[in-house]
Amino acid sequence: MRKSSTHIRMLLSALFVLGMFFGTNGSALATEGGGGAYPNGAEDFMSGALPPPGTYLIDYVQYYSATSLRDNDGNKLVPKFDLNVAANVLRIVHVTKYQIFGANWGMHAFLPLAYMDVDATFGKDNRAGLGDIIVDPFILGWHSKNFHVTTGLDIYIPLGSYDQNDLAKIGRNYWTFEPVLGLTYLWDNGFELSGKFMYDFNTENNDTKYKSGQEFHFDYTAGYHINKSLAVGVGGYFYYQVTDDEQNGQTKGTDGSKGRVMAIGPQAVYNYKNMSFTLKWQKEFEAENRPEGNNFWFKFMYAF
Repeated sequence: MRKSSTHIRMLLSALFVLGMFFGTNGSALATEGGGGAYPNGAEDFMSGALPPPGTYLIDYVQYYSATSLRDNDGNKLVPKFDLNVAANVLRIVHVTKYQIFGANWGMHAFLPLAYMDVDATFGKDNRAGLGDIIVDPFILGWHSKNFHVTTGLDIYIPLGSYDQNDLAKIGRNYWTFEPVLGLTYLWDNGFELSGKFMYDFNTENNDTKYKSGQEFHFDYTAGYHINKSLAVGVGGYFYYQVTDDEQNGQTKGTDGSKGRVMAIGPQAVYNYKNMSFTLKWQKEFEAENRPEGNNFWFKFMYAF
């Protein structure tokens, strides 16, 4: 199961920017435009288990749709809002045969492509292109009979398509450094609890002189492995902005204007030989200072 449910860091920088349509004028939203670098909810089954030594290709397809933009009190911010984002991301994972501190050593890289369309009271725009590249050359995974732990530092490189005057932005135009801790406990009877915990440190956007605040977020899964081929469960995410944004060295917003959101929904994974197929839906709720919508995911994994 570890092969088919690898330590997933689905970092679609195109989808990471669900709030980026505001640019620097989005003072009602937290972080620059209201979105974080990581696509919340990307992790699912066995998110704390690094796969065995080998090379893996993972193809992610995500569709995000939101018809409301929420303010600090969770109410609709504008009367008209329609955001749709579709992305396809290729990820290569390589786990070496070497061990460090008793952990398997791996690495990965992502190539994201996305299309974003926004139609709202404040304007209309759509864009397609390359998102920001993500790499992590130093992933460590520890394993015991039932408990798995994975750590790493994902680096978001701002190479994606970006223009500060665009309403729909694919890239973010700043670096993000994201320490990651993945935990999985799989009981002998097939029940599983998994979580991927992250904390984001953002650099300044040189074009806008805007520095987004630090962000804490995690993905979670509670599942049951019916057999070696099929697992089902529920999962989702929690996101909370920890510190205020800054622009030109001055604090923007207050403690009451930080972004937050939660989500939950069903998910399932089917394993066949050296492949796996994952489907999931996540419904967002309790959103503040950001969009509130639905995430739909399909993930395909192939072990070479």
